[in-house]
Amino acid sequence: MSFPSPAPGTRSLPAPEAGTPTGTRSMAVLLMIGSCLPVLGAVLIAPVLPRMQDHFQNTPGADVLVPVALTVPALALGLLAPFAGVIVDRLGRTRLLTAATAAYAVLGTAPLYLDSLGAIVASRALVGIAEAAIITCCTTLIGDHWSGRQRERLLAVQTMCASLSATVFFALGGAVGAAGWRAPFWAYAAALLLAPLMAARLRPAPAEATPEEGHEPGRAFPWRRLAAPCALTFFGAVVFYTVPVEMAYLLDDLGITSTATVGLAAACASAATVAGAAAFSRLASRTEALLPYVFALCAAGFGLMCLADGVPLLVAGAIVNCLGTGMLLPALLTRTMALLQHGDRGRGSGLWNSAFFLGEFLCPLALIAVAHVTGTLAGAVGVLAAATALTAAGLLATRIRIPRPAAAPGGTAA
Repeated sequence: MSFPSPAPGTRSLPAPEAGTPTGTRSMAVLLMIGSCLPVLGAVLIAPVLPRMQDHFQNTPGADVLVPVALTVPALALGLLAPFAGVIVDRLGRTRLLTAATAAYAVLGTAPLYLDSLGAIVASRALVGIAEAAIITCCTTLIGDHWSGRQRERLLAVQTMCASLSATVFFALGGAVGAAGWRAPFWAYAAALLLAPLMAARLRPAPAEATPEEGHEPGRAFPWRRLAAPCALTFFGAVVFYTVPVEMAYLLDDLGITSTATVGLAAACASAATVAGAAAFSRLASRTEALLPYVFALCAAGFGLMCLADGVPLLVAGAIVNCLGTGMLLPALLTRTMALLQHGDRGRGSGLWNSAFFLGEFLCPLALIAVAHVTGTLAGAVGVLAAATALTAAGLLATRIRIPRPAAAPGGTAA
């Protein structure tokens, strides 16, 4: 698999000049908090999945449906991502964000009173639709109200807030889960407090503040050039979500059933993801050479987890893996965006998000299928370790060089 280089003879578009920001600090804070809500849906109930599995043990297909309850929001988000920009543009950013946040709270707390596993999975799919609107609106409003370096900084902060919130939500889910597998779903109710604040403080940007940058009428969208990066992102999402989704099950196989312990172990792994993301910010200038080694680091972590016969080695392997995944996603996204001109980045980012969230959804299903062959979940992680190592070797052997972003005036990356 290779990443294409910019087409010969194509003109590099200049970076957009920094305009006058129309956003306020309170708006930025609300958008950062809103950006964390999809993370809440992805990780909060991970520590209680084994308890949920036990509760529905007599339900046909529970071994598949319970993990899917965690990741089905990602399926909905992944399917809607390519169209999310169109929906947001037609319905308006702030009104849709407020309505989606309120719906997120109502739908997210539905498992508190639903007794059917099928109904719970359906409610989780609807949560994913709300999440698609929330993350698209938050990112779009950042782009609307800020520009240039300010926009870049806020988008970076958005990523860091999401990573840090994952660590908090892992620990919270584990601690609250001690009261029962339904208890973590109460956390979704917090969005009811956020929705009125969004309605009061957020406002649409003036039309003139959001020009379409770099648009060239009649130029075709580079579908083929994005095929390889999106395929690698799909696999990268499987690598990224294996630890969050399967950590509780791996600990359960070792005899660890305390949700507080599971949440703490998952929080340690998530903290390693944050550390990896911070390391990426220092190594970004060498991303084109970094990606094979990042996959290799992820593979090494999976290898340790596969061989673990106790909690310390399992957690150590998860930390090594998550150091790699913390660098993996920004590396994939940054270099995919480098292949796009400004006028393509909306659809390009939508395709990238679609590949990522579909990979997240299929992660537990793929591991369950492999576990049926290997006999254990640890064996399935070992197979994933081998696949990840082969991906790293393939990238290194073919000397994949991912093009750097076009230089902006003054020598900085666009």
